[in-house]
Parts: sequence; C-alpha cells; structure tokens
Amino acid sequence: MEKKIRLGVIGVGNMGSGHASRVVDGECPDFVLTAVADINPARREWAARRLGEDVAFFDTAEAMLDSGLIDACIIATPHYDHPGLAIECMKRSIHVMVEKPAGVYTRQVREMNEEADRHPEVVFGLMFNQRTNCVYRKMRELVQSGKYGRIRRTNWIITDWYRPQVYYDSGAWRATWSGEGGGVLLNQCPHQLDLWQWICGLPVKVHAHLHYGLWHDIEVEDDVTTYVEYDNGATGVFVTTTGDAHGSNRFEIQMDKAKLVVENNQLYLREFSVSEPEWSATNKEPFASMPTTDMIVETDGMNTQHAGVVNAWGGAILRGEPMIADGREGIRGLMLSNAMHLSAFLGREVTLPIDEDLFYEELSKRIASSRRKEVSPGASIVADLSDTFGGTH
Repeated sequence: MEKKIRLGVIGVGNMGSGHASRVVDGECPDFVLTAVADINPARREWAARRLGEDVAFFDTAEAMLDSGLIDACIIATPHYDHPGLAIECMKRSIHVMVEKPAGVYTRQVREMNEEADRHPEVVFGLMFNQRTNCVYRKMRELVQSGKYGRIRRTNWIITDWYRPQVYYDSGAWRATWSGEGGGVLLNQCPHQLDLWQWICGLPVKVHAHLHYGLWHDIEVEDDVTTYVEYDNGATGVFVTTTGDAHGSNRFEIQMDKAKLVVENNQLYLREFSVSEPEWSATNKEPFASMPTTDMIVETDGMNTQHAGVVNAWGGAILRGEPMIADGREGIRGLMLSNAMHLSAFLGREVTLPIDEDLFYEELSKRIASSRRKEVSPGASIVADLSDTFGGTH
C-alpha cells in the first residue's frame, strides 16, 4: 500500500473547510487529514463535528507545524498571511499548497519564492484551480501552438462576481487595505489574472482606472477598467466589478489568423482563410469580408478544479508527477494586480516589472488609514463553496 501524505490545513473558513472536507470524503486519495489550525474557536468546533476524531485541532498555525503530525500543509488564511506561513512550512521541510492569491504584494511573494528555492525537498504549489478547466487549457494550447500567428488584442470582461453588502460585512478583514490588501482584483480575480498571463503572457505597460467603494460600503476597489500593451504591440482590456447584479464573463483573443472566445463554458474559434496581414496586402476590394470558418472547439471535457490541483500536488510529492501550478508562478498574476493598483494610486501608466518598493510604500499609506470592521467571531459567515468553481475567499 502506497504511503499516505499526512495533511494539515491552516484556516477552515470558506476555502479551507472545502479542502479539508474533500480529503475526509476521499476525493484526494494520496492524503489523509491529520490536523487543522484556526484561531476562531467556532471554526475549530465546526471542524471537530465535520472532520472526525482522528484529526487534531490547533489554535495556532505554528503549534500545528511543530506537532510532527503533518507532512504537507494547505494555507487558506487571509491573503497577507500566505507568504509568511508558507515560509514557515518550508523551513520545516513541510510541503505546502497556498490558496490564491500568492500574497498581497510581490515583494513578500518574492521572499517566499526565494525561500522555496532554498528548499528543493519541498513541493510548493499554488491553488490555481481554473488552470484545470478544459476550455482554458485548450485556448492556451491553440494560442501557443503558433498556428494562428501573433496575438493582436486581448479583452476580458469578468463582471459576474456580484457580491451584496452582507458579503463584505461577514468578516472584519474583508475589503480592507489592512486585512485584505485590495478588493475585486485581489479576492475574486486572481484566477483570471493568472489565466490571462498564462495564456497570453505578461504585458509591458498597464494603465488602470479603479473605483473604491463605488457600489458598496468598502474602502477598496469594486470596479476596475484596465488597458495594457504587450511587447509585440498588441493591446488588451480587462474589466471587472462586484457591483453588476447580472454580469458577464467573456474572454476574447484576436490573432493574425483566428479569433478565440471563451464564454458560457465554451471555446469558440473563428479561423481565417488567410492571415490578416496577407489579406490586407493582397485583397483588392475595400469592404470585402475575409472568409472564415466558425466552430465550437472540442476539448477533453475535464475540469477537476480544487481536487485536481490537490491530487496533482500529491502526485508530485509521492511520484514526481507534474503539478497544475508551481507556487513560484503565483507572482506573475499578482504582478498584474499590483500594477493595476499602482497605476491607479499614481494616476498614470506603469511598466512591468513594477517598482516593488514604490508599490509597498503606496500600499502602506492606505494600510495606515484603513478602517477595520468590528465583526465578532460568532457573527462571521462561512459559505459553502463546494459547488463553485471560482472558489473565492
């Protein structure tokens, strides 16, 4: 019988409770849940009822990490804590999976990545579960195949993140500069920002317009429109909000010889008869429409989400198999959101890689004046996210 990985989970709120439950329910066969840590007594009581008597419960992460009861750890705490706790795991040679985002600012995530490089024995992953989605995997395959030439334009409108005020009132740390470090970009959109750069690469210029508390009583951004430029001259737009009651999710990539669109969980391809540069140079009719072929692209249909990420991590630990996302990759999508914030803070275009010290200086100003909400532990709301794919905190 193959060895089981003894797993601990730090934080059993919305996401951590789902991870722990999946392991207990047998969805992650390489793992056995042996410990849980949470500072909230109510969540530890929930864990005792739900997870069984064979699981040990701790009121601090450090106590669990020093217990000798775990080989691997999932970190599902508020964002600021992710890098520090991951580093503590690495120092103890404990394999670690970090929930998104990798952290709040790239400087702290860079320190986490550097610590990971000092511990090659540690298998370090990032919970980018949307990378398991067949439509995005296939989209990336087509874009990077070279078959359709260069990227010319990218557009993503992702406005189906609607959140009512009660969501923001459910935790003292939510939607505050000091507790969360940002709003829709840092909580809801890390998956899309990761997919955007995973499929298209990082831009070189970012100019963002952020509105803070436009639709809610919060201090961080809940409405974003961003323009980017890539090093090949391509442009892109990213629009997101938590204020649209019935929003959209449409990702469109225009290439030399094709247009790709992901919408309604389908990948649509419009394939051009010839590349646009060739058509433009040879066509003699001023208003002629280029011949195209439209199709819904067939995929493998697989979309394993959170369990898939954890299972791939387990395979990497036990058998050296590939992960869905190495933890070091988390800095790339975060670089995008930090660039958007910095652009809005300064009111101008910024270039990538950003000035990390300047970003931290600007973020610190906002942390200093942040207003934390008063929410008693008993009043906190923990939602069941078992049927969701976005899996936001």
